[in-house]
Amino acid sequence: MGAEPYYGPDFGLLHRQDPELARVLLDELDRLRGGIQLIASENFASPAVLAALGSTLTNKYAEGYPGRRYYAGCEVVDRAEQLAIDRAKRLFGADHVNVQPHSGASANLAAYAALLQPGDTVLAMELSHGGHLTHGSRVNFSGRWFDVVAYGVRRDTELIDYDEVRELALRHQPKMIICGATAYPREIDFAVFRGIADEVGAWLLADVAHTIGLMAGGALPSAVPYADVVTFTTHKALRGPRGGGVMCTGELAAKIDRAVFPFIQGGPLMHAVAAKAVAFGEALRPEFAGYARQVVANARVLADALAAEGVRPVSGGTDSHLALIDLREAGVSGAVAEQRCTAAGITLNRNAIPYDPEPPTVTSGIRVGTPCVTTQGMGPEQMKEVASMIAQVIRNPDAAGEIRERAAALSKIHQIYPS
Repeated sequence: MGAEPYYGPDFGLLHRQDPELARVLLDELDRLRGGIQLIASENFASPAVLAALGSTLTNKYAEGYPGRRYYAGCEVVDRAEQLAIDRAKRLFGADHVNVQPHSGASANLAAYAALLQPGDTVLAMELSHGGHLTHGSRVNFSGRWFDVVAYGVRRDTELIDYDEVRELALRHQPKMIICGATAYPREIDFAVFRGIADEVGAWLLADVAHTIGLMAGGALPSAVPYADVVTFTTHKALRGPRGGGVMCTGELAAKIDRAVFPFIQGGPLMHAVAAKAVAFGEALRPEFAGYARQVVANARVLADALAAEGVRPVSGGTDSHLALIDLREAGVSGAVAEQRCTAAGITLNRNAIPYDPEPPTVTSGIRVGTPCVTTQGMGPEQMKEVASMIAQVIRNPDAAGEIRERAAALSKIHQIYPS
C-alpha cells in the first residue's frame, strides 16, 4: 500500500471550506484504523487509485467510446480509457473489455440487455445459496423481467450440484446460464458450465465480481476462456475503485458496447475509468500474484481457526477470499453475531447459509473475507488471532470492550494508510 497517508488531493482545502464533511472523512479513516475489516466485498484502494478518483477527469463528459465520442474535448480522457481497456485485456487475456459500467449490477444488466429479450429463461444460482440479486431475485430487474430458474448446492456437501444444473438446463432450455456467486466459498468449475451451456445452446455468463482479483493474480482459474461474457467489479480483491466491467468474445463486442451505452448508461465516470486503469496496472505487477495467493491462504486459515473454535465453515472450508460460517451450534443468529462483532471493532456481515431456517434479516450465518486484512499485511498468525476474537465475542458480548482493544492494537500494527 505504500508508506504515504492519503486524505484526498487537497485535504487541507476541504477542511477549510467544509470542516463538517472533512470530519466525516477523518472519522471513516479512524474507523478503518481502529478495527478489523472482514467484509468480503471490500478492500483498501491504493493512494494512486484514490488520486485518480480525485482528479480533474471527473469534470469531463464523454458519452461514447474512445475515438467515437458525442462531445468535443475527449482526446485526453480517451487515453485514460484506452489504457484501462488495454491493461485489462492484457491482464485477463480477453478479446474485448468494456470498462464503463458503474457497478457489477450495471455490468450484469448490460449482459442481459445484450443477450436476452424480456421473458427469456435464465438459469442462475439461488440467492439464498450464494447467488446475487441480479441473478433472479424477485425484487430485482432480473427476477421481474426474466423467467429465472434457480440451481443450488447439495444439502450433504454444500457444493454446487452440477448434475442438478444439467438436469435443469435440459428441462428448461435457458437462453443464458449464469455461474458465479457472492457467498459461495468454493472454486467454480467453469468448464463444466461451458459444457452444459453448449449442450443446450445457451450463452454462458460468468459473474466473477467477487473472484476477479484472485483470477488476476492466478490464485483461482480464470473464467475468460470458458464464458461468452464475464462481468466483474473492480473494488473487491482486485483492489481498485468502486465500479464494474464486462469482458466478452470478439463476436459480442458490439452488442455489449451498445448495451452499456446508450442502452443503460450515459456518460461514463472518467475519473473512475482512470482509477480502474491504475488498478489494472497494479494487478499486472508480479507482487499482485503474491497478494492474491495470500488472500486465499488467509481465508483458509481463518476458516480452519473458526472451525477449531467450534463454529462450522459451510462446505468445510474455502478455496477463495471468503468463508461462510454456520453459527447454529454457537446458539446465536447472524444478525446478533454481526452486532456483537461490530461492538468489538470487527466488521463483518450476517449472511444466509444454504437451506437457512432464518429469514434474510436474521440469518444463521456470517460471511468473513480477507482482502482488507491481507492488504494490511496480516498473515496466518493474525488470522488465528482474529478467529479467536470472533468466537469469543459472539458467545460473550461482555467481552466486546476487551476484544475492541485487541482489534485496535492489531490494526495499529498493520495500519492502513499509515501516517
